[in-house]
Amino acid sequence: MKVLVLNCGSSSIKYQLFDMPKEEVLAKGVVEKIGLDDSFIKHEKIGEDKIVVNKSIPNHKVGIESVVALLLDAKVGCLKSIDELEAVGHRVAHAGEKFKSSVKITDAVIAALEECIPLAPLHNPPNLEGIRSMIAALPNVPQVGVFDTAFHQTMPDYSYMYAIPYEMYEKHAIRRYGFHGTSHRYVSALGADLAGLDYNNSKIITCHLGNGSSIAAVKNGKSVDTSMGMTPVEGVMMGTRCGDLDIGAALNIADYEGLDIKKLNNYVNKKCGLLGISCKSSDMRDIETAADAGDKKCKLALNMFAYRVKKYIGAYAAAMGGVDLIIFTGGIGENDKPSRARIMENMEFLGINFDFDLNMKVRGTNMLSKPDSKVKVMVVETNEELVIARDTVEEISKKL
Repeated sequence: MKVLVLNCGSSSIKYQLFDMPKEEVLAKGVVEKIGLDDSFIKHEKIGEDKIVVNKSIPNHKVGIESVVALLLDAKVGCLKSIDELEAVGHRVAHAGEKFKSSVKITDAVIAALEECIPLAPLHNPPNLEGIRSMIAALPNVPQVGVFDTAFHQTMPDYSYMYAIPYEMYEKHAIRRYGFHGTSHRYVSALGADLAGLDYNNSKIITCHLGNGSSIAAVKNGKSVDTSMGMTPVEGVMMGTRCGDLDIGAALNIADYEGLDIKKLNNYVNKKCGLLGISCKSSDMRDIETAADAGDKKCKLALNMFAYRVKKYIGAYAAAMGGVDLIIFTGGIGENDKPSRARIMENMEFLGINFDFDLNMKVRGTNMLSKPDSKVKVMVVETNEELVIARDTVEEISKKL
């Protein structure tokens, strides 16, 4: 079964073509700069050289059509006929409280996701545009929506509610939703299996660390808390997002700097975090290079990042009454060995015997704690696209 996975952003479309159930990637690529004059597509048929196609891509509809054309191309494609494509899985950022799992897309589902646009005004519109464009291009191919927020719908009310008037929840659905759910679900289940734990009787803390970062507490296979909130701004500090911030401080910044709501939203999303503290970059690699050269602000940014992740690990261990496994994933979590080491310093009180030497050597999914460690620590490479492909197959295989 050939399954196409799409992740549509405001000006991009990431895609992967899977052969299921073998879970083999046949092709992948990204459409960049949609709507701009210098738009292009990076495409790779697995096992062959990558190609770049420079062409005008004014909107997502043309982008989707271009992806389909590449997959059907005699030289760089993988499909002899469009009839080989049996399903399309879409990454959708926000489903609010409407969906607790992946669903086959219908007109009713699209309408429900439109109602969630106020909760994710930057993410849901392009996700929906990708869905509509694919339906227009392939009207007879079933489509499935896989939601970033779905995995966290198991959080208890005392975890997801904010201490604001209850009517704000009733009127405007203001509550914690969390994100990166597909990643947290994948790495927690795989990590438990690799560590020899019973997933349904375990306490796992997953640290998805990248330009956007979130921590999740996964108890007995269910998300019970996560650091991102109603939006992806809350939680640990990130590349350009501030993370946890006193609302009073934000109001003072707006007052001092003359920022309206729109400008303040842009400020906390794009001007803060590692970029704001380091005054150099939002990229951890650049910051570490500068810190090694003696830059004090970059050193501060690194220490703040590690400290805040460490705080969430401690909080979630307390919330779950202990922890069996801590998992690092995401761009920083999987690749930034010094960051993992900083986070794991002085964590012996939790029963962690972290192997700092091994941490600096390993690549890919691996154990990072010593054999006698009461709490296991791992790095697990995430694969959100594979989860979307799996969910897509499962949903279209269900009997009506």
